[in-house]
Amino acid sequence: MNYPLMDNNILREDTDALIEFLKGDARLTQSDNVRKFEDRWSKWLGVKYGVFVNSGASANLATISALRLMFPEGGEIITPPLTWVSDVSSVLWNRFTPVFADINPDNLGMDTEKILEKITDKTKAVFLTYVLGFNCLTDKLINELTGRNILLIEDVCESHGASRNGRKLGSVGFASNFSFYYAHHMSTIEGGMICTNDERFYNTVRLLRSHGLVRESLSDEFMDSYKKEYPDLNPEFVFAFPAFNIRSTELNAVLGLSQLPRLDENIKIRNENFKYFLDNLDSEKYKTDYELEGMSNYAFTLILKRPDAKLWEKVCAALSGAGIEYRRGTAGGGNQLRQPYLKRLIDVNYADYPQVEHVHFYGLYLGNYPSLSKDKITDVCGILNALE
Repeated sequence: MNYPLMDNNILREDTDALIEFLKGDARLTQSDNVRKFEDRWSKWLGVKYGVFVNSGASANLATISALRLMFPEGGEIITPPLTWVSDVSSVLWNRFTPVFADINPDNLGMDTEKILEKITDKTKAVFLTYVLGFNCLTDKLINELTGRNILLIEDVCESHGASRNGRKLGSVGFASNFSFYYAHHMSTIEGGMICTNDERFYNTVRLLRSHGLVRESLSDEFMDSYKKEYPDLNPEFVFAFPAFNIRSTELNAVLGLSQLPRLDENIKIRNENFKYFLDNLDSEKYKTDYELEGMSNYAFTLILKRPDAKLWEKVCAALSGAGIEYRRGTAGGGNQLRQPYLKRLIDVNYADYPQVEHVHFYGLYLGNYPSLSKDKITDVCGILNALE
């Protein structure tokens, strides 16, 4: 069986759009198509502002860097142990203290009660990752954070189009981050988006994207304030913050504009695939009772129902033997607290995180994409169900 993690996510119609763009008098660096993609994405998501950057990791970095400018004194950010490394590293690079909360096994995101247990007077934000397309956001968490004036930052990199109460995730918190990496719901090859309804934050991340240049702001008032304060400087080259160059290109934006009209239909197919996978999987051996409301599935989540080292070895061997590509530990390779970069910094008792530990040792994911056939899903389930 030839079953890769991802089928080609860049279709001929996307490359045709690039060719047509290149036939013209094209400016390849960030320009009109970037702005057009930002506007269309923001409208699709239901927010006021979007800032297109070169990756989801850069979106994480710029978002948390903007928070550091808001909170120069630092503080704590509650951070998921099951996520991509850039969520945690962005917190560390900006000299916030990451505080970890265990996950809810039914949606793989941080458990609301565990988050609330970790809040202190030093907590500035909760950085919530929607893992593999699941929704882990609750009314209780939203209400508690609002009441305590703690910011919600949403990582929606793996979960484009996931929703809660009919509202797309990424439009609920103070800010949100998306990734358009090759294997995600839609792709600009590499790329990411920062979204918000807060105008000040929006202008800040625009500057952080491009060297800290004041001219990147869309606020005349903001630019005029710097011109008046620094009359000795060329107004075209005033650098407000120590920042980055994490701009994307017109080429990536053209791909995004081509792919966005297909996104909703592709999400529908992915969700149908995942439900078919769960319906045909042996629920005595594997977990199948996930919270599916609002889901926008990214990958088939395969987690043993109970710890069983022998069965786990057979699962990995059977998948590898059949040519089925998979990723152990699910999102980000499993429990980030076991990674070298964190083990050097934090003394952790893994017994305090039993849910993410189970996923780390007895969980993986398989590819899900619109071109995946039901017959192939049936065959995979047959291989897994036959294992004893």
